[in-house]
Amino acid sequence: MSDNYVKVQLEQMKSLGEAGEKEGVDNEEQVPVSPPSADPPSITISSSDVSNTSITSRQRGKSRSKLVKDDKNSTGKSISDLSLHGSVVSAPAGKNLNRPGLERTLHIKGTGKTLQGKSENNGNYVTIQPSKNIQEARREEALKLTRKRRPVTVDTAKAKTSLEALKISIKQLKWKEFPLGRRAPCDIYWHGVSFHDNEHIVSGQVNKFPGMIEMLRKINLSRAMRTMQELFPDEYDFYPRSWILPEEYQQFSTQIRMVKEKDPTLNPTFIVKPDGGSQGDGIYLIRDPSELRVMAGSQAKQSVVQEYIHRPLLIDKLKFDIRLYVLIKSLEPLEIYIAKEGLTRFCTEPYQEPSQKNLTHVFMHLTNYSLNVHSGNFVHSDSQNTGSKRTLSSVLYRLAAKGVDIKRVWSDIIALVIKTSIAVVPELKVYYQAEIPPGKPGPTCFQILGFDILLMKNLKPVLLEVNSNPSMRIEHEQEMSPGVFEYVPSPVDEEVKVGVIRDTLRLMDPGLKKPAVSQTRPGGTERGEEIPMEAETPARSPDDGALPSLCLKQVYPKYTKQFNCLRLVERTAALFIRFLGVKGNMRLGPTAFRTFIRTCKLSNSNFTMASVDILYIDITRRWSGAAPDSREAGMGLQAFVEAFFHLAGRRFKSLPLKEQVFSLLELCEAQLDSQSTIEDRRSVSCSRALSRGVKTQTPGLTANSQLGSPAPLRRAASQDYRLHQKLRPRTLRANVEN
Repeated sequence: MSDNYVKVQLEQMKSLGEAGEKEGVDNEEQVPVSPPSADPPSITISSSDVSNTSITSRQRGKSRSKLVKDDKNSTGKSISDLSLHGSVVSAPAGKNLNRPGLERTLHIKGTGKTLQGKSENNGNYVTIQPSKNIQEARREEALKLTRKRRPVTVDTAKAKTSLEALKISIKQLKWKEFPLGRRAPCDIYWHGVSFHDNEHIVSGQVNKFPGMIEMLRKINLSRAMRTMQELFPDEYDFYPRSWILPEEYQQFSTQIRMVKEKDPTLNPTFIVKPDGGSQGDGIYLIRDPSELRVMAGSQAKQSVVQEYIHRPLLIDKLKFDIRLYVLIKSLEPLEIYIAKEGLTRFCTEPYQEPSQKNLTHVFMHLTNYSLNVHSGNFVHSDSQNTGSKRTLSSVLYRLAAKGVDIKRVWSDIIALVIKTSIAVVPELKVYYQAEIPPGKPGPTCFQILGFDILLMKNLKPVLLEVNSNPSMRIEHEQEMSPGVFEYVPSPVDEEVKVGVIRDTLRLMDPGLKKPAVSQTRPGGTERGEEIPMEAETPARSPDDGALPSLCLKQVYPKYTKQFNCLRLVERTAALFIRFLGVKGNMRLGPTAFRTFIRTCKLSNSNFTMASVDILYIDITRRWSGAAPDSREAGMGLQAFVEAFFHLAGRRFKSLPLKEQVFSLLELCEAQLDSQSTIEDRRSVSCSRALSRGVKTQTPGLTANSQLGSPAPLRRAASQDYRLHQKLRPRTLRANVEN
């Protein structure tokens, strides 16, 4: 018997009439259960013998049938109450509804359902079957709920190249689009480039994080990954060794010379990527530092030089990479989703090991679509399995047919995505609090990122780069006649990108009930085993019945235990943000840095406050030289992390770096927790005293428990500007003045 049915028992009471006839027939009806609704349905029972007999819902919260006896003085027959889906149902007495052959119909008002049945000849049981398909009835209910809901509004005025895929997604969801924007707030704002595409948003949700473009520039990404490689070298070996130019040119040259002197047969290849480049612009290969190109003025271009991956996995003798779409749903708590389907972009020339002769063959070595599309060998195909751009699943199926462990490959890719996201989140949090400080009205943010991943011949994934604005075009430019180009739909792009945008919107639906997310504190020491393939299905909105299942798979906090121990830099960033003092600030002043040292009790006889000032000046000057275009004075997050690592090394010399940082974090957080407890007690004491005798209160008297020690922070904020004038380098001062 199906679980979708509830048993409704009808017991015929003994007749108390003058005839003295005894009829005791027990009937058991099975009624399909409909989904719970806000208002219990009204049910009407009709039969050939009983007319206008109504059963009305009287009670809620009961799942079993309840027997209600008639008054002893009653002279007519009675029927016990029915309990249907939490509602107790009653009917007037006077008729025996249990006679064999009696047909019945149950009309459930408000649901559109009609249940029909017929009692069996033995008079014992009646089975009532639905006259409509249950699934169709549920779908009708969902559609009714959808019609009652206010449609979600989406501002697409700034969508740019993703507009076509976005329009299709909104249409599939039956939401309301505002292509020219509107004065009233929208639920979702879809920007094409940056969080700042629209400067006047104070509510809703924006599909860009402030600072994401800056954080994913090649230099900043390399610095963030290098920090994680220092802490967890084995965990972050998927990112190629990199050098930042021009500041690390001498280091790069020295290391390459030493490698060649040690083994003259080695002749490594490197790939140079401009810091602000995109779509393959400015990328080239070199085999010697002397081959680096220079700009006008004899100054090397801001760029990153990386080791070239020599043994890539080939399909049809062609090198390819994977474009995987990743949704960062929120930063606090951190939520990451990965698209189950992606794209594979193929080179258009058969691969050969790099040599001095073929270094300039970009169609052989570079997988960028924007480059290879101009090759005469590029194949536009309507099939997902052929052509120069294919779906990821088609490639994985082909590898599986050759015996490759696809589950293991996919698990490694998920790990790569989570680890990379953990590396960039600390800096993003600094940008976020500067743009939308706590307590300031502003939108919440989410963003789709494009991860470019290369599979090596041993199937190990390697991260090439992360794109903050991956192309979401669903058409490609094709030359119809000489000099005449036209945009033609691309079925492969539409299949992947529309699903990603549509399901991102579904997850960000403001009417969607968000399940509670519990997370342990970042930076724990728990480790887990291999990542399973499937994730739990998130809560579904009422209009999901007509849509395919989500193509986005949650991977964090789903796999918190495996990766929570990697979030040490994020905890360091929390200390940095805590001592910034001034809302919207992104740099730590010298007084605030001293306050951090003093509050966490990190100074002693061997490390005086004078040594603290020297450390601050040295690190700040070095980082100011590394970022000459910066017009802000003070210590940024990356400089603070370097200082924190230095302090950890001084305090815990015998431990490896990871354990040093972890131990210092525990020490600082314990000191701040105790400080917050003291401040809370003082605040309570002051509030009691004020309530007894003081009727006026000085503004700013109450301390914010989240800021630790507020008075020193206020003093730090007021003194920073004067101290900056003394401590900042002359070159930086000139930049500010200019």
